[in-house]
Amino acid sequence: MIYFDNAATTYPKPPAVIAAMSRALVRYGANPGRAGHAMSLETADAVFAAREKCADFFGADVENTVFMPNCTFALNTAIKGILTGNSHAVTSDIEHNAVLRPLYSLSGSIGVSYSFAQTGDDDRTEAEFERCINRRTKAVICTLAGNVTGRIMPVKRIGEICRRHGICFIVDAAQGAGVIPVKLSDGINIICAAGHKGLYGPMGTGLLVTDGKYRLRTLVEGGTGSNSKDPAQPEFLPDRFESGTINTAGAISLGAGVDFVNSKGINNIRRHESELCERFFSGLKKIPSVKLYSDTFDERFAPVIPFNIGNIPAEKASALLSDAGFALRGGFHCAYPAHKKLGTENTGAVRFSPSVFNTISDVNALVRAVARIAARAAADE
Repeated sequence: MIYFDNAATTYPKPPAVIAAMSRALVRYGANPGRAGHAMSLETADAVFAAREKCADFFGADVENTVFMPNCTFALNTAIKGILTGNSHAVTSDIEHNAVLRPLYSLSGSIGVSYSFAQTGDDDRTEAEFERCINRRTKAVICTLAGNVTGRIMPVKRIGEICRRHGICFIVDAAQGAGVIPVKLSDGINIICAAGHKGLYGPMGTGLLVTDGKYRLRTLVEGGTGSNSKDPAQPEFLPDRFESGTINTAGAISLGAGVDFVNSKGINNIRRHESELCERFFSGLKKIPSVKLYSDTFDERFAPVIPFNIGNIPAEKASALLSDAGFALRGGFHCAYPAHKKLGTENTGAVRFSPSVFNTISDVNALVRAVARIAARAAADE
């Protein structure tokens, strides 16, 4: 199986990540921060080392770098932690359900309202975010790169808007972290990231990194290993948002994933994946019945390409590709507004997303498989 579903989770994982996971399960078996014995202290040191790596990656203070179960949990923590009754938020028209569903839930439970900024080129996108802000706006939540369209958002320009208006800026970096450089210094207050995508860590890991400017209410309270006599949840980070035992092995191996990305270099990773996307895009353009949803693939896009094969439903097309030995995801990718923007709200799309481990020969083989499926479909019509 040739794997091109890296926008869902990267596979394979680097050998160093696998080794770090195995070592953590064998060597760091105690609960960090919950005891004074040697193994607990050693485990706590290993987790702290991973936290330092993640903090440095996003330009954050180490204490403001919080391990989360996934990016969705991080986004819920940020969105529900900052928005209050009768407040307003702005988001884009290509967001994932990890942003849309918390906003929808808050609109029903405490009367939060929200507006969609229509995306286009960077100038239009910036103007739209500015237009949507009103006196009740408390947060702007924006993806770093669309998980369906691949469109990279002008986060520095949006961050400047938020700074001028005194609004909390939350960035969903699930699809961009590890491929597109992003730091808190870009004008972002909170970055939420998936550990298992472009950071090459294991599933079940995520991050919330913050500049500490905005106090967030908690979603979960419980044991933190600190202030155990106090019934109130700690105010200080990361303890405030790390109730219960964290995914110790996941955190340590996520640190190894960050090391891997740093060793390769983000710009090198993006260059490689973009070359694969350019090759795939140009190959698909030669197949008459294949539908593409942009004129070209260029620097405006993260390494993600949506497409369809004639009138074959996207989920069926991905199943046919699976039968041919290729893993791609077909459907709506938990981002229905993005599909409405593409015009695929009824069909969905097949999503091509390479990783650092894919090759040109992998892409050429996939193009040939798409051409065969398209030819058979045309012959059956």
